[in-house]
Amino acid sequence: MTSPDAESAGLAGTAAVVLVSGGLDSATTLAIARERGHECHALSFHYGQRHAVELDAARRVVQSLGAAEHRVLAMPIGEFGHSALTDLSIAVPESSGTGVPVTYVPARNTVFLACALGFAEVLGAQHIYIGVNAVDYSGYPDCRPAFIRAFEYLANLATRAAVEGKAMTIHAPLIELSKAGIIRRGAALGLDYGMTVSCYQPDGEGRACGLCDSCRLRRDGFREAGIADPTRYR
Repeated sequence: MTSPDAESAGLAGTAAVVLVSGGLDSATTLAIARERGHECHALSFHYGQRHAVELDAARRVVQSLGAAEHRVLAMPIGEFGHSALTDLSIAVPESSGTGVPVTYVPARNTVFLACALGFAEVLGAQHIYIGVNAVDYSGYPDCRPAFIRAFEYLANLATRAAVEGKAMTIHAPLIELSKAGIIRRGAALGLDYGMTVSCYQPDGEGRACGLCDSCRLRRDGFREAGIADPTRYR
């Protein structure tokens, strides 16, 4: 697990799988991976989320920043339900509560990283990037540093590549940054956040509700960063 200021020496030209959701954090993560000189292979998922507009945003982000390829996998974990992001019978909360919120998608980052790991092994890549954050976030257990460390440990037990001496590294360059810090980092890289979608319940045109937890964190982040918020609100 690496910090935003980790040394990038030796990474230029090396292949990396980058998880791209279409949101602010994953776009920043792709920009950082590109800055470090990786040959980026972007990976997104149609997992049964209630808003497919985030995949449109992911395509915009990848097209803007550039990548060797962009794959979108169908991974219908949303069929299990039990999350406001996949089950239309569960309302998206418009205020912050306590504990793990109902917008948590069971095992989402575990499944996504497992797919990224398989893709990386096929590519011969030893680097996987994920835009999780443990400072300004919604309290999801699979966004914590301990989870990233544990998955990296698993990756180096479970793959032929690692057993043969090609260790895997899971990079989480945003994990210790505030939302404002993430936005400043991306802005310094010239990232256009207007093409990203963070809202849990955007409309069909990708306009944000301005009320959900993700919208609140994003709006507060731009304000604290002193950068104009390019989000389109309905």
